Amino acid sequence: MPKVKTNAAAKKRFALTGTGKIKRKHAYHSHILTKKSKKRKRNLDHTTLVASANEKQVRELLNLR
Repeated sequence: MPKVKTNAAAKKRFALTGTGKIKRKHAYHSHILTKKSKKRKRNLDHTTLVASANEKQVRELLNLR
């Protein structure tokens, strides 16, 4: 049986915390930043956790059980 490959796009976008939760970055912080307020851009700068509804999908892409 061949090894199961990790999804390359997912491994670039997600990271694990020490307790096993999955971190992600916010969207809408890569371009067209001039019309966005400083507060909005600052809040998009932080990482957050993947929602529990999507966690199973992300774990499958990363081959985490």
